[in-house]
Amino acid sequence: MRSNDCGDLRSDHIASEVQLCGWIDRCRDHGGVIFLDLRDQSGTVQITVDPNQGPELFSIAETLRNETVIQVTGCVRARPDEAINQKLNTGNIEVLASDLQILNQVKGNLPFSVSSHDEESVKEELRLRYRYLDLRRERMKRNLKLRHKTIQTARAYLEAEGFIEVETPVLTKSTPEGARDYLVPSRVCEGEWFALPQSPQLFKQLLMVGGLERYYQVARCFRDEDLRADRQPEFTQLDIEMSFMDQEQILNLNEKLIASIWKQVKGIDIPIPFPRLTWKEAVNQYGTDRPDNRYGMELNDVNDIMQDIGFKVFSGAIAKGGSVKCINITGGNNSISNVRIKPGGDIFSEAEKAGAGGLAFIRVRESNEIDTIGAIKDNLTSSQIIELLNRTKSKAGDLILFGAGETTIVHKTLDRIRQYIAKELKLIPKENQKNYWNFLWVTDFPMFEFNTEEKRLEALHHPFCAPNNEDLGNDPKSWSKLLPKSRAQAYDLVLNGLELGGGSIRIHDAKLQQEVLKTIGLSQEIANEQFGFLINALELGAPPHGGIAFGIDRIVMLLTGEESIRDTIAFPKTQQARCLMTEAPANVSKKQLKELNVESTLKDTE
Repeated sequence: MRSNDCGDLRSDHIASEVQLCGWIDRCRDHGGVIFLDLRDQSGTVQITVDPNQGPELFSIAETLRNETVIQVTGCVRARPDEAINQKLNTGNIEVLASDLQILNQVKGNLPFSVSSHDEESVKEELRLRYRYLDLRRERMKRNLKLRHKTIQTARAYLEAEGFIEVETPVLTKSTPEGARDYLVPSRVCEGEWFALPQSPQLFKQLLMVGGLERYYQVARCFRDEDLRADRQPEFTQLDIEMSFMDQEQILNLNEKLIASIWKQVKGIDIPIPFPRLTWKEAVNQYGTDRPDNRYGMELNDVNDIMQDIGFKVFSGAIAKGGSVKCINITGGNNSISNVRIKPGGDIFSEAEKAGAGGLAFIRVRESNEIDTIGAIKDNLTSSQIIELLNRTKSKAGDLILFGAGETTIVHKTLDRIRQYIAKELKLIPKENQKNYWNFLWVTDFPMFEFNTEEKRLEALHHPFCAPNNEDLGNDPKSWSKLLPKSRAQAYDLVLNGLELGGGSIRIHDAKLQQEVLKTIGLSQEIANEQFGFLINALELGAPPHGGIAFGIDRIVMLLTGEESIRDTIAFPKTQQARCLMTEAPANVSKKQLKELNVESTLKDTE
């Protein structure tokens, strides 16, 4: 139906007869000559309809509306010098139409403008309801092309490194750790259920047992959890697993993978190796295991200074096993008023959202003098003040903010405030500045964390991570005692405060795997029922192996500079996990439910 793409025409095509197809982006009638901007996936070209080419052709052109689909035949010619459009790749030429066919006419009013000439802001709800129109807009086309190039680059790199792509099942089995699984009833196996995978974790490990050694997959995954800007119920991850490689080799390989993506997609050289922090260092210094360390305001532990002072908010928190920590805001005296850090203020509100009861502060003046509430100032000695200022590297004009209480709440509070203030004070580098792309490996995560609701240990990442050999030792008799406090051979890649991906060295010893399942509270009977196939596989010659999974949606969000991963996905869900375009999820017939032996417990609200 066409000889060329619209955006491919150049001066070299002058005098060529071409046939084009696309959408009318804009129509303009200039004194008897009609100009049409014709758009397809490749770009836009100007079509000129001259009445001298025939009245029938001109009369058709007069009826055209934006987004009408047409086919044009014509001759490429140079534009007059005064009409050259430097903003278009095709701006030096135009096509003089000799024939025009309407392939599909627009019926009714468009819900919003699609034209690249009209970058009007459209509510996201409307964009998602008419996503097929939104996809025609330059922003979404650009994002999806970048997404394609990202995946294409990753595939090329991994295949050059000897990896092969293998698909794993989408209908699989729910496990005790799968509380957020999407469940699918089986019609054939009455009363039984499949689960959609949150990750191909076990299958990729079994591929290693199967001797494939280097696997990858652009995997669709599903998680029934509360949503936010960087989370979707169905998402895509670049899943990678490899045998006979230690943690250092895996990190090095994946650094090169990420660097190749940034080079091919953005034209940016990312320096490697990436910096590294242990989980303990990250949490103690930044209050989070995914820190943005492009700016200062690191957390300072001041327990030793505050533990015996008369201010009970501080000393009492320490006595109960908690912490007192603080951050220093350089020049904060001028930029942050007391109103903002007291009840009702925006910074105080951020602390409340993190679970804190309040914020204490110290304003640093000349000659090591401080301004704060009397309960703090009157209970600090001169030597304690000097030690505090030295530790926080504070000087006149600086503001010190404190968190006090349970350590996890203190970390969460100061992390949130730190990020909030960095944005407010514009401390974060812009994309065109040095150090904007700040990659960081976080390693040595704890194996387990305590679930206060269920009163048991649970795996911090998942129960298939291998423990650190130094923590565990070689005596299986001591594993049950040492495992709860062991570090995992786990690692996350963090970029600008967002987790891009995470992985670990896996357990390849069946006995150790059973011990880990026992540690998280699974009886041997349940462990065998749920993971017996994995235990059996590990007993039949499983190699040492490890891997990682990267969030494709989040990587593309960062590469495009978008605020939401919904703008990097062709057909995303809303924050209520709904598709506004197809109106999914939706009710199904009673007949369908009966065939599946399923009955809804949702009460009729009428």
